[in-house]
Amino acid sequence: MKINYEFIENYEFWLKTVRHCDHNATMKYLANFKKIVRRCVRNGWISKDPFDGFKLAVREVKRTALTEEELERIRSKNFQSERVQKVRDIFLFSCYTGLAYADLKKLRLAEIAKGIDGTDWIFTRREKTDTESRVPSCLKQLPFWINIRITRFASTRTECYLSLAIKR
Repeated sequence: MKINYEFIENYEFWLKTVRHCDHNATMKYLANFKKIVRRCVRNGWISKDPFDGFKLAVREVKRTALTEEELERIRSKNFQSERVQKVRDIFLFSCYTGLAYADLKKLRLAEIAKGIDGTDWIFTRREKTDTESRVPSCLKQLPFWINIRITRFASTRTECYLSLAIKR
């Protein structure tokens, strides 16, 4: 089997038809594969880059925000698993603040302080961009009080999750 331009086209077709990946997911897989191929070319393991002339075009995705009704349905849904309830709460907190999971994961109580308007704000640095962020904490908008702390879930890979424990 040769890795050439035809192989790349066939791999794209396979991802879309057999694996049922949408266009952007396919482009992401191909971009990751391209990184590996480029390293192989640099090391002399492949003589020619099969991606030469191949366009990795990502399509713009129009995303719509959840409505208040949809957020309320999620908020009022009770789950038997405490872990799933915490995931729900993290998701809702992310929706109300606009902060990504990575930002919530590293959030500390010390980063919640009074703003100049006298309400609670979140003063933090964004994980991905390392830029300062000031966000109204929206604790009053949420129908429950949120206590932010780090907890560990037992799993095959013990990971550190941000836990939003609800006190009703």
